[in-house]
Amino acid sequence: MITSLFVSAALMLAADVPTDPKPVNAVTEAAKAVYIADAAARERGDRSQLLVLGTTHLSGLPDSFDRTRFSPLLDKLEAWAPDRIVIESLSGAQCDYLRTYAFAHEGTADGYCYDPTAARAALGMTGAEAEAEIEVTLAMPAADRPAPERRRLALLFLASGNPASAAVQWLRLGADERTAGDGLTEALKDELDRRVARKNENIIIGATLAAKLSHERVYPVDDHTGDRATGPVDDKLYDPEIMAAWDNEFAHKRREAYDSWNERVKSDPDMDVIEWYRASNAAEEARFAVAGDFGAQAGAKGPYGAGRKYLAYWETRNMRMAANIREVLGPKGRVLAIVGSSHKPYYERYLGVTSDLEIVDVNEVLKAE
Repeated sequence: MITSLFVSAALMLAADVPTDPKPVNAVTEAAKAVYIADAAARERGDRSQLLVLGTTHLSGLPDSFDRTRFSPLLDKLEAWAPDRIVIESLSGAQCDYLRTYAFAHEGTADGYCYDPTAARAALGMTGAEAEAEIEVTLAMPAADRPAPERRRLALLFLASGNPASAAVQWLRLGADERTAGDGLTEALKDELDRRVARKNENIIIGATLAAKLSHERVYPVDDHTGDRATGPVDDKLYDPEIMAAWDNEFAHKRREAYDSWNERVKSDPDMDVIEWYRASNAAEEARFAVAGDFGAQAGAKGPYGAGRKYLAYWETRNMRMAANIREVLGPKGRVLAIVGSSHKPYYERYLGVTSDLEIVDVNEVLKAE
């Protein structure tokens, strides 16, 4: 049982948070036709499975944090055996788009994208050419690959704009094989060494687990192409209304619990990381996240309409992320999605209405044996 302050605070206010509100949009008669596909997929059986692991962003952990504390969590996820792992990161292709259309997405690539310039120069390739070679190489399955091939794959992934997958290749090499060569410069070798040491859930959980499972890559599914859904924004009018809506009881209680958890994780080396993740993925956490943030903005009545602008961005982003995951799932898959915990209820809502997909309860996977 989780008895942390996080869940205690959630339960204390649970009566004040709508737990089963009436949906805004009733299912129309035309929309009910999709139930035919739902029923057919269920009857066929063997639907794809999606496990959503909500997480805090691990960049806030101190440098001294012992990463082996994540081993029990990784063991649980490894036992579930996903065949693909998706992460909250932008693809190289989207980053190229954001740079090309920087007039419409000012500063977005700088804030969210890896710079592949050095890797592309080392290869003499564009990002698309690097991605094409990756596809050709990985289309030839191999129980393992020689070190020169893995070093080249790491370089290709850097050039394609997918550094987390480059880290997967680097982790699959022995320590004595992580050297420059095969096109990989000393500077890029050092970049890969720094990359696998980063405090980031995409590395600590995503890339590390992918390497343990003998995967060749992880899949970035984040999206910022829809940020313009807000319409034109005047920050002097927008920011005060956003901040006012966030000044609410649910947001304050969630922040208090969040800070308490983080302090406990950092200060107590015996604290169970799995307990932390069970709390982060509890239904109470999802309700507080939505009530304190997106629900507050949805109900805000400021004259500038900042809350609705924000909600337009947030819903667009999550729908596009969900579509990206559906693409990775393809005709059949068993996918682990690692994402900031505020996205989790939106992932499960949007992907939960697809016909050929079953959402798996992450707390069942993480439960004590």
